[in-house]
Amino acid sequence: MMKIPQACLLAASLILAAQTCAADEDTRIKVDLPAMMKTHMLHSMRDHLLAVHEIQVALAKGAFDKASDIAENRIGMSSLESHNAAHMAPFMPEGMQNIGTEMHHAASRFAMTASEGDLPRSLAALSKVTEQCVACHMTYRVN
Repeated sequence: MMKIPQACLLAASLILAAQTCAADEDTRIKVDLPAMMKTHMLHSMRDHLLAVHEIQVALAKGAFDKASDIAENRIGMSSLESHNAAHMAPFMPEGMQNIGTEMHHAASRFAMTASEGDLPRSLAALSKVTEQCVACHMTYRVN
């Protein structure tokens, strides 16, 4: 049975995202980054998106251990060093840092849940990862 509040939250987020994209004025908080850091951050975010896609493919195939490994190594707490998170954090607003940290924690929690092989629980845990992505992209934009 699907939890309606979570589904409603996701639907509302997607509707808000569409409205933000369609609006003439972008009201998200602008985050100014040095050019090299902006490039690095955008590359990391694209890799996070690719990792989520690869996780979904693995889950669809029942490859829970693979989904777990992708999550932990690409977007979980184990990935922070490879993303140079400590160097990026001082350039981000505190709220953006908090959302990012929660996304990495949620990915590690997903990795643990996925390793148990329960698809509904794994999908629920994965939604906590993407919830943070949506929150950040709805609130902030890099410049």
